[in-house]
Amino acid sequence: MVRDRNSLDKSQRLFFIALLPPQEIQDYAKEIKEYFAQNYDSRHAQKSPPHITLQPPFEWQLDNLPALEQCLKAFADTRLPIPITLKGFGAFVPRVIYINVLKTPELLDLQNDLMAYVEASLGIVDPVSKKRPFAPHMTVAFKDLTKQNFRAAWPEFQHRELEFEFTASHLTLLMHEGRCWNVNSEFPFLEQPS
Repeated sequence: MVRDRNSLDKSQRLFFIALLPPQEIQDYAKEIKEYFAQNYDSRHAQKSPPHITLQPPFEWQLDNLPALEQCLKAFADTRLPIPITLKGFGAFVPRVIYINVLKTPELLDLQNDLMAYVEASLGIVDPVSKKRPFAPHMTVAFKDLTKQNFRAAWPEFQHRELEFEFTASHLTLLMHEGRCWNVNSEFPFLEQPS
């Protein structure tokens, strides 16, 4: 019995769906994550590329990965790229500091439509997200950021200026590889008509 359960565990992985910013913004966010690792002993955010989560982590059978990818491709094929604005920093007291993502109608619609689509198509549901409004953000420190270090770091970042704009042109499916999250596949949105 135990052996069967272990083999089942290996046939499943954790995945999540996100928007990833362009490389130069990822590099900037990685520098901030490194700053938190060096100065506030918070390294957990370094286990994934900088991203805006649209669908929180869920378990999925590896042998059914083509169905998940086909579903995300079909969804992305119906969407146009959307503008994203990163502005300043925010926090979920007492353990999370993030780069703030402006709540635009386009982003809120994309996230809401994606969650409804994967629920209807694949039965993927995040119960917490059902009860809480979407708060788009790009985490730079969490989980292993102690409350004491949060209290030290937050005044440093609370009023720090930051502003980036980019166009999100695709969805990204990330898979947990044991120690960290890696990009599994990307699904381009429709081309903008010229």
